[in-house]
Amino acid sequence: MLQLKKSFKVFIVLLSVALGGFCGAVLSEWSPWTKGLVEKMQSVFPAGLKPFWNSHTLIETQKLQNLLEEVTQLRVEINSLKEFSQMAMEPCVKTDWALKSSGATIDTQRTSQTYDCKDSFLCRILRLFWTASPPDTILQPNIFPGNCWAFKGHQGQVVIKLPARICLTAITVQHISKDVSPSGTIISAPKDIAVFGVDADREEETLLGVFTYNVEKNPTQTFPLKNMLLPRAFSHVKLLVKSNWGNPWYTCIYRVKVHGKMENQKVSTQGQDK
Repeated sequence: MLQLKKSFKVFIVLLSVALGGFCGAVLSEWSPWTKGLVEKMQSVFPAGLKPFWNSHTLIETQKLQNLLEEVTQLRVEINSLKEFSQMAMEPCVKTDWALKSSGATIDTQRTSQTYDCKDSFLCRILRLFWTASPPDTILQPNIFPGNCWAFKGHQGQVVIKLPARICLTAITVQHISKDVSPSGTIISAPKDIAVFGVDADREEETLLGVFTYNVEKNPTQTFPLKNMLLPRAFSHVKLLVKSNWGNPWYTCIYRVKVHGKMENQKVSTQGQDK
């Protein structure tokens, strides 16, 4: 038994020596080949990328470069879309389809009730500067302190019936500035507003835009509507006021202008282009 163990150890030693010699011979042949391959691969890559050629960094770098190119292209497309929107909106902003003198009216059935301030002492003081005006006040161009339509609280709506079916492109909201306000503040101004195109026949409402009237900017602010990209004509416009700038009793709207092209004008223009 002892002799068998010695013989096995001798066999292991001899096998190790043989394998060592074989591996040494193979490695000696492999080493120059791999060295040449490394040198050739390094010569292919730019100097700044040589340290990373044998890792996943090159792949990730390529992915990042592709992503940056896509972002750049997206920015170009967005800028082009903005320029197109501005070009399409500019000719239409001059026309106001919400003028009472042009036939626009208020749909009183779907408009919030006018705020009537008459009971409290504060109301009696306010009446020195402001009296309750009807909703169609917002359809008239006379803008001066107190000449506005007010509804109770900070949420309300007004629906304007247009004199024709209009492909809406923009809407303008006007308030007075702090400089001319008797109180020195304009916290009754609307803040967050949603605009809907309304089809009177089907009572269908289509959201055309959500925006914020900023009291720190120009009192007259115009907002483009998404309807200008895929035009559709509406007979009514709905303004939904979701909040104001802090007045807990009422919200005032001085002036609303509706911009766009008459449906027949749009069809006529397309016919001339053909």
